[in-house]
Order: sequence, then C-alpha cells, then structure tokens
Amino acid sequence: MKQTISINIKGISSFADSSALNSIRARAIANLKTLREGTGRGSEFTGWLRLPDRAVSETTAVRACAARLRAQAPVTVVVGIGGSYLGSRALIEALNDPFAPKEHTLLFAGHTLSEDYHAALLRFLDGTEYNIVVISKSGTTTEPAIAFRVLRDHMRNKLGTAAMKSYIVAITDARRGALHDLAVSEGYETFVIPDDVGGRYSVLTPAGMLPLALAGYHIDAFARGMLDMALSVREGNDNPENIAVTYAAARNALYGRGYSTEILVSYEPSLVFLAEWWKQLYGESEGKEGKGIFPASVSFTTDLHSMGQYIQQGERKLFETVIHVADSYHRLVVPGATDNSDGIGFIAGKRMTEVNHKAEDGTRIAHIDGGVPVIVVSMERIDEYNLGQLMYFFELACAISGYILGVNPFDQPGVESYKKNMFALLGKPGFESERARLEQDLRDKE
Repeated sequence: MKQTISINIKGISSFADSSALNSIRARAIANLKTLREGTGRGSEFTGWLRLPDRAVSETTAVRACAARLRAQAPVTVVVGIGGSYLGSRALIEALNDPFAPKEHTLLFAGHTLSEDYHAALLRFLDGTEYNIVVISKSGTTTEPAIAFRVLRDHMRNKLGTAAMKSYIVAITDARRGALHDLAVSEGYETFVIPDDVGGRYSVLTPAGMLPLALAGYHIDAFARGMLDMALSVREGNDNPENIAVTYAAARNALYGRGYSTEILVSYEPSLVFLAEWWKQLYGESEGKEGKGIFPASVSFTTDLHSMGQYIQQGERKLFETVIHVADSYHRLVVPGATDNSDGIGFIAGKRMTEVNHKAEDGTRIAHIDGGVPVIVVSMERIDEYNLGQLMYFFELACAISGYILGVNPFDQPGVESYKKNMFALLGKPGFESERARLEQDLRDKE
C-alpha cells in the first residue's frame, strides 16, 4: 500500500486557532468512526466506503462491455447528469491528450437542456455509428430522460428497433425504476449502481468505470488507487497524519472563523472538470439547513488574469485548497533568443513545469500575505492511480466534514424545489393549481 496524496495546512496557521483546530480534529476522528460503523445520519448511503474493497475484482465485466462497444462503433454517447456524469467526465478530461487522435470518441448528453447542443449532437451522429450508455438510477431525471428519448428515436430511425438494442447499455438500479424496467423489456445490457451508493459518490461504480474504460484508460489502476487510499485513511482512525481527517478539520476550523467560501485551485487545465466534480460533491453534501462552505473553483494561471484581483484584495471570506501536481509527463524547455524584447530571457532554459510551480509558489505566498488561508493537497502526477487516491480522499473528507457540520452528507432535499416548479410550469398532471400560481408570480415579476 502506498499513499501518494499529501496535505499541507501550514498556510492556515495565521487564520485558524490551533486549539479550535485540535478540538475539531478530535470531532473529525470521532466522525470517521461513526462513518465506518454506519451509525450516523444517512448511513444507508455509505456503501461507497467499501466499494474499493471489491471493485478491483469486479472490473472484468466492465472491460468486456467496453471492448464490445468499442469494436462495434467509433463513438459512444454517455447520457447522464450530476453524479452520474461528473465523475467519469472528470477522469476522462484529466487523462485526455487534447490534441491526440482518438481511437474511440466519447460524447456527452443529458447534462443540459440546451436544444442547440442536442441538435448539433444529432447532426454529428447522422454521419456515424454510435453506442449509447445511459446512466440513471431512476430513469426519470428530466435532462437525461429527454436526451435518452431523443437519442433512442434517432438510433431507431437509423438501425431499426431490433438491431439497436446491442448498441445501448443502461447503468441503473438493480430491481426497480423506469430505466431498469425499460432495459429489461428491450433487452439492453445493464450494470448496477448499488442502492447504498449515491450519485456523487458513484465514480467507482460502473457509472464511472464504463465510460473510463470506453475512453481507453486503465480502470484497474484507478480502482487500486482508490483501494490504497481507503486502506490508508478509512481505517486510520487514530493516525494523526490521516489526511482526510486533517482536511475536514482544517476547512471546518476556517469556516468557524467566517471563511465561508472555498476555492479549489488547480494549475493544470486538465483538472477543470475534476473541480466540477468536487463542487458537486461538497456543495450537495454540505449545503443544507442554512449551513455549508460554498465550493468554487479557478484554473490558474489563466484565472489569475480574471479572478486574481478579487482573491488578492476582495472580501476576506474565502480560502483556497490548491491541488499541486509534482511532475508532468512531458519536457518542454523555454528556448533562448537573441532578442529579449519580450523580457523573459531570465526564464530561458527552464522547464515550463518549473515556471508553473514558481507561479504557484508566488501566488500562494501572495494570497496568504493578502489574508487568504491556503491548504495544499499534493499528488505525484495525473494518472489513473493517483486520481483514484485523490477522489477517494475527497469523498471521505467530505463525509467527515458533513458530520462535523451536523448535516446528512448523503441526501439533497433542496434540489426538489426547482423541479416541482419546472414540472408545474411544463404542465405535468396534478400540478394545475401550482402552475396557475407560478404563472401569476411570473407575470407579477415581469
């Protein structure tokens, strides 16, 4: 077992009282025990804790399905939203070489209600064979349900009802739900999201693993990374170096001092979607009962030229968690030049990674000096194994942090409010009186 992720909280020492931090750390350790024993709120959705223990031995069927789909069509459309979508996309974008030709193209649908996006997707699919992987526990989530209906209709017109079933895979509930029932009746190959695993914690289920395998990446290495981190932090209850406990305690110590916005910072553009996954994980887990740290993200150095001013001198209610990537895969040296009119001659001969790291160091010091606490989470490199470790670390720390806040980190009751309004305005049966009220409300506010 090897832990490749580390944490440094020295950058919060001037902002968080050490005695308060130690007190919260003790609560975090107790909450880890509660989580592990399944005695806390939402414990019926903590199956993700033990997923790494069996995932390494359960990848065979996923790899076989991916091989079949890759052999029969050059494109796969992955349909999903939220936790059914962000985990796999975060991994694929992190590992992707943006300029390399693809052996198999993955496209995404059902993560937006944009008509233009889906119309453009269909125009592209007119000219190619494709598979559909639809991910939904219920099958009734609006965005993916619409996209799947549109794509099924398009595929039926191209292939016919009988032929299309081998091109569709459903990842859904084991026994019930609209998608489960449709998959059984139509004869689609299926994979299961376990009942005790919520969407935002599902990246190690087939919801994350099948798209990753389809993209050509090593799901076994990802699963091993998750397992090694689980063995390190899940079982390390009394270990003072437990990085999940440290992170959960540090961010809550800052929250107690009024730092209510956390910015996840990366210096690699490939990690932008990892930040989107992280935002859903923490926002949906903690933001309830009038509590919670607001999760935001930036991609440096790009966003230093837009958000850098606010972070440096704006309202002092935010802190940063920086993902430091120690090494890159490629070597690119800044060349020398006889003409130094651009003023960067002093950088000649240095690797771009060194320049990027110095920008990271300089920014961290500037932000701490400017009143912004900084936590640093370091990883060796961006690969399947390290991403597995990083994502399990964030998942476990999130659950611990939610318990510190006193909320259930595994539900999301607030998302139903907008859905009820949307259904009423769209004319769903049974919502007639609510529709009239909402339409009057809209007229009053025009």
